[in-house]
Amino acid sequence: MNNKVQTEELIAAAAESGGAPDAAPTRLKSRIYSALMLAEAAEGKLRDLSETVSAGWNLCVFEQIVQIAPVGSTAKAFNYCRVCHGRLMGENIENPPLYWSCCPYAEFKNG
Repeated sequence: MNNKVQTEELIAAAAESGGAPDAAPTRLKSRIYSALMLAEAAEGKLRDLSETVSAGWNLCVFEQIVQIAPVGSTAKAFNYCRVCHGRLMGENIENPPLYWSCCPYAEFKNG
């Protein structure tokens, strides 16, 4: 089964759970986000961090460091969530102790 099919199944399962989006478990929301990011990366190169900010999106603290660092465009278009411990905690711990602003995995917490 490919990532796109798995992602669609995760989204369908979340929709079937009913209730508000906050009612979905933190781990499920995190896994859906991770699957969507993998699918996006499989489609082609991600936009770089400066383009992300220009489009009106915020960066997490780690992405902000990379954005101002003197590194090449490949490093600035890398999906840093793939190597962040916040993703691992979000996917494996319900309501993980994450408090960074602009971290999608911290924003998925319930309550």
